[in-house]
Amino acid sequence: VQLQASGGGLVQAGGSLRLSCAASGTIFSINNMKWYRQAPGKQRELVADISGGGNTQYADAVKGRFTISRDNSKNTVDLQMNSLKPEDTAVYYCNAYIAQSRGTSHVGYWGQGTLVTVSS
Repeated sequence: VQLQASGGGLVQAGGSLRLSCAASGTIFSINNMKWYRQAPGKQRELVADISGGGNTQYADAVKGRFTISRDNSKNTVDLQMNSLKPEDTAVYYCNAYIAQSRGTSHVGYWGQGTLVTVSS
């Protein structure tokens, strides 16, 4: 199983970016899909979480600005980021809990990270 993240880049404060992450390989089912971020010198933190049924949760710092969504037919998860702030600058990582066959446990996999830089 591999997770491939894309969509990072440089944007001015107030702008928008959309991150995408695609899971590939032998996949039977995917439970929660998440986006984390890690700013320089800081610990990795959870940004947004979406369950298999579409229930979402967000970090307080991004509520009302970021939207997580998924396409179960394509095994993808997106993160729409609006009203970006310099403090959103970080490497963003996707994470997904995937079972490769019926009856096996869901295991967490990570994408490679994509850099988001927000200039003031």
